[in-house]
Amino acid sequence: MTMQIEQEYKKVFEEIKSEFSDFEIISKNNSVLMKFIDAGLKIITLGQMKTFMTRFITTLGNKVYVPADWDMYSLVGRIEVLRHERIHMRQAKKHGRLLFSFLYIMVPLPGGLAYFRKKFEMEAYEESLRTLYFYLGDKAFTPVQKDFYVSQFISSNYFWMWPFRVSVEAWYDGVVKKICSGN
Repeated sequence: MTMQIEQEYKKVFEEIKSEFSDFEIISKNNSVLMKFIDAGLKIITLGQMKTFMTRFITTLGNKVYVPADWDMYSLVGRIEVLRHERIHMRQAKKHGRLLFSFLYIMVPLPGGLAYFRKKFEMEAYEESLRTLYFYLGDKAFTPVQKDFYVSQFISSNYFWMWPFRVSVEAWYDGVVKKICSGN
């Protein structure tokens, strides 16, 4: 089974590389830019964003910046991340990198009501949920997992992108229902 999942990871990696020739995975610890962003996030979130370097994957262009422990992620976890980040690369390609970045960061507000960030992340997290369901079945959809996804939208993790917990929970429940029904 591990051999099969390892082959699937390599396949996803190669598919992304084929679609985006400049795609690469880079350790955040090796990036001055990521260290600079980390410092800025700590400032603008008043110290609440403490795990940017250690718990978050960041995609800029077609470069996926990963925490130092990336190699310790399960193969399923790495596949899920790559499929999620490929959605963002496709979004940037569709809208153009500058427009995508502007919409993601600024529209209509950088925090609190970041409609486009919410929209883009919902699309990418739906891919994450589909991936987890493919490998884990119904076990992918636990209350802990739901809390994790909801917190991504309503906490400092994404600069409080959307304050309406009920709407995020409804989105999550709808995606789970759609996935479980085979759509």
